[in-house]
Amino acid sequence: MHDFTVTPYSVEGAVDYDRLLDQFGADALTDEQLSDFPQPPHPLLRRGVFYAGRDVERFTSAANRDETVSVVTGRGPSGPMHLGHVLPFYFAKWLQAETGAYVYVPLSDDEKYFAKDLDFEEIHEHTRENLRDLVAVGFDPERTRFVVDTADSDVIYPLAAEFAKDITPATVEATYGDPPNVGLGFYPAVQATHLLLPQLLYGRHPTLVPIAVDQDPHIRVCRDIAGKQRYDVEKPGALLSKFLPRLGGGGGKMSSSGDEPTIYLMDDRETVHEKVSKYAFSGGRADIDEHREKGGDPDADVAYQLLFSFFEEDDETVERLAREYRAGELLSGEMKQYAAGRIADFLEMHQSRRPEGSIRDAVEPYRLTDAERARLRPDVFGAE
Repeated sequence: MHDFTVTPYSVEGAVDYDRLLDQFGADALTDEQLSDFPQPPHPLLRRGVFYAGRDVERFTSAANRDETVSVVTGRGPSGPMHLGHVLPFYFAKWLQAETGAYVYVPLSDDEKYFAKDLDFEEIHEHTRENLRDLVAVGFDPERTRFVVDTADSDVIYPLAAEFAKDITPATVEATYGDPPNVGLGFYPAVQATHLLLPQLLYGRHPTLVPIAVDQDPHIRVCRDIAGKQRYDVEKPGALLSKFLPRLGGGGGKMSSSGDEPTIYLMDDRETVHEKVSKYAFSGGRADIDEHREKGGDPDADVAYQLLFSFFEEDDETVERLAREYRAGELLSGEMKQYAAGRIADFLEMHQSRRPEGSIRDAVEPYRLTDAERARLRPDVFGAE
């Protein structure tokens, strides 16, 4: 049995996703649940990248009745965004377009200060660049809010302080381990604020959190808080995804840490082709003759897995590529070239929508309005 570790702060080893569900107490998505999503389901759903969840049907049932629903999925701005970071946001955009959902994107700059060896100046530079990428996704600004913890502390902190009273040190330690500082010990209360923010603004309604499976502990703690009778909110539902594979293979997730090769959202076409060609783990054979004779393994081939996960939308094409690869008709280099081209196409479109100039102006339509802030934060001195 392979050993692996999955926490919000560390993913190591080849992840057994079924075992992880047993550890986290989540359930695999059923065909019935998938059929309740807008049809046809997004590729990340129908191909099993989003593979598990909690209370998913509350969100889909309400959305199908044209009731208020919201989606929350966040970003920890500790560096430039790569392919693995951006997929949940494009999925959230799809949900918004199909259901009219409110989308809230918290950026946890404070958490990254507590957890990483970075100062706030570095983190805030990453925050500004990450925000450009979030604008490029194309959310509806009327129904989308980007919330930065330190920039929006006037809203976030009073709410987090209220929720913190319902989180014991024992709960934090049992869920995350012993935190290395009091900042990370307090952060679950901030994360609960993120996940409940839409309901605090628009009233009790189903919220769905599409997020990588390593972030599930945050949702579990928030669901405990939301279950308290004194809060008129629903427990947020979870939609948990597998990791986009790292280029070098070997399990785990794509990462921007250390020297590991990663495809960033600002990489140009030539760089993408170079990285995929040089670093993407191949499911092919040792030489062309053997590959032609015995075929390759698309399940082990990272270039194919990237296409399967997101970057080839057409199901027939995905199936044909796998079939031809197994038959030895499609070579590993050809698979890499096709995958690099599709990824580069995606990145060029993303980059073309990325705003330049003042980040304040670019983000202003997505920030909390004065009226929303007034509704969310208690006024210590009372109304004028």
